[in-house]
Amino acid sequence: MTVGIVGGGVAGLAAAYRLQQAGYEAQVFEASEDIGGLAAVYETAGQPIEKFYHHLSKSEETIVELAEELGVGDRLEWPYKSDAYYVDGVVHPMDKAWEIAAYPHLSFYDKFRLGMLTMEIDLRGGVPSFDTYERLEDFEHVPIKEFVVEHTTKNVYESFFEPLLDAKFGSRKEDVSAAWLLGRIKFRGERDLLKGEQLGYFDGSFSVLIDALVDAVGRENVTTGARVTEVDTSGEQVSSLTVETADGTETHDVDSVVVAAMPNVLEDLTGYACDIDFQGTVCSVWSMDESITDTYWLNIKDEAPFGVLIEHTNFISEERYGGEHLYYTASYVQDPSEDLWQMSNEEVEQHWQEGIQDLFPHFDPEMVNWVQTARNPRTAPVYERGYLDMVIPYDLAEEVASGVYYAGMASRAQYPERSLNGAIVAGYACADRIAGNATAIEEREVASDEVASDEQASLAE
Repeated sequence: MTVGIVGGGVAGLAAAYRLQQAGYEAQVFEASEDIGGLAAVYETAGQPIEKFYHHLSKSEETIVELAEELGVGDRLEWPYKSDAYYVDGVVHPMDKAWEIAAYPHLSFYDKFRLGMLTMEIDLRGGVPSFDTYERLEDFEHVPIKEFVVEHTTKNVYESFFEPLLDAKFGSRKEDVSAAWLLGRIKFRGERDLLKGEQLGYFDGSFSVLIDALVDAVGRENVTTGARVTEVDTSGEQVSSLTVETADGTETHDVDSVVVAAMPNVLEDLTGYACDIDFQGTVCSVWSMDESITDTYWLNIKDEAPFGVLIEHTNFISEERYGGEHLYYTASYVQDPSEDLWQMSNEEVEQHWQEGIQDLFPHFDPEMVNWVQTARNPRTAPVYERGYLDMVIPYDLAEEVASGVYYAGMASRAQYPERSLNGAIVAGYACADRIAGNATAIEEREVASDEVASDEQASLAE
């Protein structure tokens, strides 16, 4: 039995790997020339670095298990990261308990209510409740501002959460559900009070995992520059797919198809429409001669032209990169008509360089060795209220035709936040359904629900 897989990102590769383990033939078709999707990399003076920032949380177990299976588990490291909040020209560390206690822009009562929420203790009415937040679905239709003000304080929303939501969702922040917020802050329980939070990163970048996955699938089974233009579902059963390459048009007989791509690709191929809105990202990687901050992840409450500044080499040593200090500046884009999206890469870089200088007067443009900018129109869903009603099923036999499966970013595994771990879970979920592995499906869905309850790292990612 042969399965065609549309998309050579992590989800598609994971589906192919899982299918081959079950004895199926799997062929991956990737429209671009790059494998790995958003985990593609730039070269540096040392190890490569991702075009779009990546790391793992401790609860992302499936990707860790896969790394072990592929023989690269020893390349996965768990350093402690550092967070800070930039307010009124001052960088406030926000990792350790005493740093959070010293943060001057929240009162003691604000911090107490915020702390109780992160510990999943509901204090409304004066009597602590420990089960209010167990089911994210219960808050799926609750506006995020209404939730935060009711469960903490107005100042917690305005002085802490709102700037982060502005950076994450921009003009769409009022549409986001409280369920998304709960899914993000539940992970706070993993923090060490003395050292902060650990995040995972591969020695050599996430390309270590991608390369190992491609090797396991077989490079002969992965074709780049191959755009799938048609899936034949006549007779309500998948029979073939059509691929355009530089050499012409090819037709491949397949028994099933896994679409491991964005929902617009699924719609183009099958007519299945998804109502989930996506936002894009503009992300620049900067190489500099020296460090300009002491923190890894800098949240910004300021009129900065970017949503976040990440000094990667405050997380992974610059020695890995030939001495280069590497940074990310990034912003989400909710509408392609926005000025940032309309700018050329050179204009974005100049605009953001001026923004860095405004935040850090000691920054000198002469410090910049190089800068590279990437952009993608669909990097993350807008987790609006009612999102779960719009999630695309893994098995689309009833909706489209027998043999059509979906493992893209609009799948259940990517709720309440998208991640590489979620991509692997989605790929496995489709593969297990094709293989009829009921036990694996049940175990995977239980594990996925557990991860969805307390998986993701810091709110502002």
